[in-house]
Amino acid sequence: MPNPRVLAFDVFGTVVDWRSGIIRESQRHLATIGRPDIDAAAFADAWRSHYQPAMAAVRDGKRTFVILDVLHRETLEAVLADRDVDVQAIEAALLEDWTRAWHRLDPWPDAVEGLTRLKARFPIVTLSNGNIALMLNMARRAGLPWDAILGAEVTRTYKPSAEAYTTTAAILDILPGELCLVAAHHSDLGAARGAGLLTAYVDRPMERGGAPAPDRDQQEAWEWQTDSLITLAEQLGC
Repeated sequence: MPNPRVLAFDVFGTVVDWRSGIIRESQRHLATIGRPDIDAAAFADAWRSHYQPAMAAVRDGKRTFVILDVLHRETLEAVLADRDVDVQAIEAALLEDWTRAWHRLDPWPDAVEGLTRLKARFPIVTLSNGNIALMLNMARRAGLPWDAILGAEVTRTYKPSAEAYTTTAAILDILPGELCLVAAHHSDLGAARGAGLLTAYVDRPMERGGAPAPDRDQQEAWEWQTDSLITLAEQLGC
């Protein structure tokens, strides 16, 4: 298998542990608004469950493109309303800070070392649905050494649209087959493969707190399969 020219990374769940961070931040904010009775883990899972439907409205042309921060704010308010929380009674600054919890996620223990080793041989870029400010803030906080922050705000479309992958390759001035998507999600990798990309799967069994991945039935024989970015670096000769 020839090595790719560039590695592009899914970020939420693949590079950073979104669930633990959203639980931590939601627990703090739920206490602040006087609702410590709401289970923070269930809240985080419910918030994440709105992720794909919100992006689908953009992908399907039902609304013009908006960045993920906007969708996160809208879906946060929806999850609060579902739990009989009066969103209008919450200070705007608190809602804004809660939305930005997605900017403050911790990397998986292997992420920084693995990315650093991979970067020594390959350009590494984001291919995330997260917007540029979100990815930049996360990278600065977590020490993620990206060469470039690409993704939905650059391509103006959300994964798993084929254009999200092919436009990223075009921006990098390479062929789709010279770009490898690294992701912890079979559905993401399947869409990338359909667009002509190489694929590398990183198993993250704790992404959903140990719950089975909803796309486990979409598993294929990816070009590379591993359980950490450090091991991926070893597989790619880094």
